[in-house]
Amino acid sequence: MLKLINTKGHCYPKSIILQAVYFKLRFTLSYRDVEEIMKMRGVPVDHATIQRWVYKFTPLLESEMKKRKGRVGASWRLDETYIKVKGIWCYLYRVVDKLGNTVDFLLTRKRQRMSAQSFLIKAIDNNCRPRVINIDKSGSNAAAIKVYNKRSFSKIKIRQCKYLNNIVEQDHRFIKWRIQNGLGFKSFESARRTLSGIEVVHMPRKNQMVRPGITTFKSFCKLAV
Repeated sequence: MLKLINTKGHCYPKSIILQAVYFKLRFTLSYRDVEEIMKMRGVPVDHATIQRWVYKFTPLLESEMKKRKGRVGASWRLDETYIKVKGIWCYLYRVVDKLGNTVDFLLTRKRQRMSAQSFLIKAIDNNCRPRVINIDKSGSNAAAIKVYNKRSFSKIKIRQCKYLNNIVEQDHRFIKWRIQNGLGFKSFESARRTLSGIEVVHMPRKNQMVRPGITTFKSFCKLAV
């Protein structure tokens, strides 16, 4: 699955690609930092090639993680955080269960009911229908849940308790920390794929993977088997 030929005609094995992609997604490193680390390990690879690997393979890793992720709880905490893309603020919707396990995530260009509704549908389709969702005072999130309840004849309870959302707000910090030293995202699609990769790396660290490896990196490698 993971095999790519760069512009100079070099062919890299899966183990090398996985190391480079993992370094980028797990740590606060630029692509040039990862290039330097790989060269220290005896692997000459250009930072642009590493960037292409991340862009190409993170959707595949995310898809595999969906199959291997453990079941989440029925009490959710939903919130969104700001991510700058090409100088414009976008919105990363995220939801965790009451234990802090990642349920789902979605990067959107706008913060509105339709965005919140798209995210809610995605999260439920990929996981399960929750019993209750705790949100902040966002009217768009509340409206999205009400519309979903009406259209699907469900009875998801809306709860607006500020301190209960501390767990998802704290979880945002891992994502924000990972991108704070970068040069910023140049395109929406690049941001979406990179952020999904960061989330994929974050989930094994929270023991969310069924039959994980003995380390976070080995768990990550299992996604490419």
